[in-house]
Amino acid sequence: MNFFSNLLNNSGILENSNIADEYERLLLQDEQIEVGFKLNEDTFIFTNMRMVLVDLKKGDDIGIEYLSLPYSRISNFCVQTKKSFNSKATLKIWLNGQNEPQLEKEFSKSVDVYEVQKILAGHVLR
Repeated sequence: MNFFSNLLNNSGILENSNIADEYERLLLQDEQIEVGFKLNEDTFIFTNMRMVLVDLKKGDDIGIEYLSLPYSRISNFCVQTKKSFNSKATLKIWLNGQNEPQLEKEFSKSVDVYEVQKILAGHVLR
């Protein structure tokens, strides 16, 4: 599934074995990793059950947040960009019953946000 073309700025597709080694404690026994990628300091993991965002918090309260978004709870999502398909873009994800997005992440050319939304659509639209 190597559809992330440019691996720049500490971003790009991750090997499933590396994801499993590092985040095994987060996964259920029958949960399978499908794809993962690193976007600057954040890690996105798509499994057969949910999307997990590993978000490094910077500043005085340095820590890590593990945000689990079950596909069944995602109501809608969008890709927002200023110009063409090749420019920077923002992925927004809403959960059921929320007026504001639960998640907003900016993507650059290093990770193809349109391929990410295809993965998300494949799970959410089932």
